[in-house]
Amino acid sequence: MSTPLLMFVLFIAITLVVTYWAARKSSGSAAFFAAGRNITGWQNGIAVAGDYMSAASFLGIAGIIAFQGYDGFMYSVGWLVAYLTVLLVVAEPLRNAGKYTMADVLAYRLNPRPVRAMAALSTLTVSTFYMIAQMVGAGTLVALLLKGSGIGFNGAVTGVGILMVAYVVFGGMLATTWVQIIKAILLIAGTVLLSVLVLAHFHFSLYEFFDAIAHVQSGGKVVNFLEPGLRYKPPYGAIDLISLGLALIFGTAGLPHILVRFYTVPDAKTARISVVWAMFIIGTFYIMTTFLGFGAATILGGDFIKTHGGINMSAPLLAQRLAGDIFFAFISAIAFATILAVVAGLTISASTSFAHDFYTNVIHHGTERAPGEEVRVARITAFVVGAISIAVAILLGPTFNVAFLVGLAFAVAASANLPVIVFSIFWKRFNTSGAIWGLATGLVSSLVLIVISPSIMGLDQSHLIHAQPLFPLENPGIVSIPVGFLGAWLGTLAGNEPESAAKFAEMEVRANTGLGAEKASAH
Repeated sequence: MSTPLLMFVLFIAITLVVTYWAARKSSGSAAFFAAGRNITGWQNGIAVAGDYMSAASFLGIAGIIAFQGYDGFMYSVGWLVAYLTVLLVVAEPLRNAGKYTMADVLAYRLNPRPVRAMAALSTLTVSTFYMIAQMVGAGTLVALLLKGSGIGFNGAVTGVGILMVAYVVFGGMLATTWVQIIKAILLIAGTVLLSVLVLAHFHFSLYEFFDAIAHVQSGGKVVNFLEPGLRYKPPYGAIDLISLGLALIFGTAGLPHILVRFYTVPDAKTARISVVWAMFIIGTFYIMTTFLGFGAATILGGDFIKTHGGINMSAPLLAQRLAGDIFFAFISAIAFATILAVVAGLTISASTSFAHDFYTNVIHHGTERAPGEEVRVARITAFVVGAISIAVAILLGPTFNVAFLVGLAFAVAASANLPVIVFSIFWKRFNTSGAIWGLATGLVSSLVLIVISPSIMGLDQSHLIHAQPLFPLENPGIVSIPVGFLGAWLGTLAGNEPESAAKFAEMEVRANTGLGAEKASAH
């Protein structure tokens, strides 16, 4: 058995033991959907970081920096600062005013059925696009890392899919949380160690390190990787970077698989503490990706990376060069763990939203269900979501460009989810028609703009639609986010709902004080 495969098996064994332990505790809705609301601040902070730091972050951003230098670092800045929005705007009110999902907050003072139906649609859209991107990435990377072991793309996708469904179906939120904690600790440990090895290569001299970055051999010539312009070129480069930054900063506060994490803690104070922990871990991680990316550019060179696995293999190849095959296997196993933890978080957010919002509150009008029925529906949903993700990932294949799917997930979350969350918490007049308009305009505008953008449309064969792009930016955030807010505002003005305004004061007290919020002791 190859060393990478052995480490993969070891990680899977550990997480399955955790899932078995969690399965014995996950009885009842609160236990399955919210881990009994007993997760501590530091635990939830590490889990949030584990949920957020995807394979796209670890492998993709290191690769972008290795090939596009300063512009690649700027690409990562949006991820680094995104949690300020979460901390300052949504963490505390969301924890106090909701139960399991963001739709709980919206339904508190609005007409619950249409709002929950639209919120569930938005959640499933974001989660599915994000998950398919992770699954295609998982298949490509795992097949590449385990080359020679007989495990191909289809087998890798299927294996990841089966594992993520097992974590969610048997262990619920508790198992998902601990898988994310284990993954985050491994990821930070591996990134710190690799960063130290990079600095050791340059004798711990930052001057020597940055001098090497200013003289990178690329395509047979010397390029200064400290200068902008390698990725974001005129005429739309600067606007595209701003658009991506807006999608990341505002989208994070609307990502369903991040928002559900705030219901796992006992109170709003713990929710705030967990965000501070997450910000520290995520900030440290993204700063260190610069060492990984610039280290790969200076020590390996772009030509070597291209011929030994491509841009996403920059970090693992750097580990192999600096510390041999065992460290390469360790970094590869971390990449695998990263994918598993993120898809598990996406799966449980999608299944929770369908079971709690759509099944219980839309189809059955919020009536009391039989004990265990809601959890059973969530488990069935997890199977369905897993099966669809596996099938679509295999159908798209390893060569399909899925980068736009992750950008789409953030853009939809920022354009559809965030406007209605913010208005619901802070605007007294906001009503049901405003929520429906906001969710619909944000969802549709981001989807349409992505379809006609360079991510989908292009004149070369790598694009899905062979035509000149109608929209010049890769990410639609700079247009679709204002459209989402505008739709919510116009919808509110078009509707008249005095009872919504009447309940605003009650919700404001609850959102800011926690009076009447769901507590761990209540379950």
